[in-house]
Amino acid sequence: MARPVTLFTGQWADLPFEEVCALAAGWGYDGLEIACSGDHFDVPAALADDAYAAGRREILDRHGLKVWALSNHLVGQAVCDDPIDERHRSILPARVWGDGEPEGVRRRAAREMEDTARAAALLGVDTVVGFTGSSIWHTVAMFPPVTDAMVERGYADFAARWHPIMDVFDASGVRFALEVHPSEIAYDHWTTVRTLEAIGRRPAFGLNWDPSHMLWQDLDPAGFLYEFRDRIYHVDCKDTRIRPADGRRGRLSSHLPWGDPRRRWDFVSTGRGDVPWEDCFRALNAIGYDGPISVEWEDAGMDRLQGAPEALAFVRALASLSPPAARFDAAFAKDD
Repeated sequence: MARPVTLFTGQWADLPFEEVCALAAGWGYDGLEIACSGDHFDVPAALADDAYAAGRREILDRHGLKVWALSNHLVGQAVCDDPIDERHRSILPARVWGDGEPEGVRRRAAREMEDTARAAALLGVDTVVGFTGSSIWHTVAMFPPVTDAMVERGYADFAARWHPIMDVFDASGVRFALEVHPSEIAYDHWTTVRTLEAIGRRPAFGLNWDPSHMLWQDLDPAGFLYEFRDRIYHVDCKDTRIRPADGRRGRLSSHLPWGDPRRRWDFVSTGRGDVPWEDCFRALNAIGYDGPISVEWEDAGMDRLQGAPEALAFVRALASLSPPAARFDAAFAKDD
């Protein structure tokens, strides 16, 4: 089951697009998951100029690369978030931030996500990966006490804001893949179920699978693939290491920055952490996923110019695993 291996450019947005293409091609990647940040992909430019998307394709072709997905995580985050504050200003384009009035930011972010679907179609890709944000993430500790009605309003708010966006995705022939992730409306198993129900399980809305965040929440990333096998629209590979408990470090990480050794967990290079990669790739085989596998590089303690080619070799080796479909199906048949 040959699947293309791509490099997610979100962590490389400090470099010009052509330079990232040259690096990825030199390492042997099949293509890119292109982030709508830096100079990598400009959504308004793609809609304003018919030559823009063709120009991105020309650069990719020159380096022997392909593209299967765009990423617009940062703008998607602002669609539902509450509060909207200086954190968002630091990640959003000026045209989306505007004067910073929260509801205005949310509405402009929603329009930009609609435009991202249109731009993806012009580029010739059928998947946009991203975040949704959440108006209720700040209640996750459930104290002060959170009522059922407040939680329901959060899912209703998500649905009201994302249904119109998904209408444009449908019209454009493009799918949205939400990365299940802390701070999103879907961050674990049960919130993913609730999110899909809130959006009416419409086919345009699916999931991006990234096991790194699942691991520190004590979720089973391979089991997640099987549970949501009809909604896995894209795959990102990022690893996590869980450090031993020492009576001081907790999973919430104490507001410490990435790479700080006092944290209980952190992102590490693919294959150097605790993600059960073999189980996960066997699960991908068992559910018949044949889309791109995108390496997301986010290891604060390792040189990315060394790590990105190592990650490619690691993922290619995993891709040779055979699918034990019968065993995997049997393990979960009781839940179907």
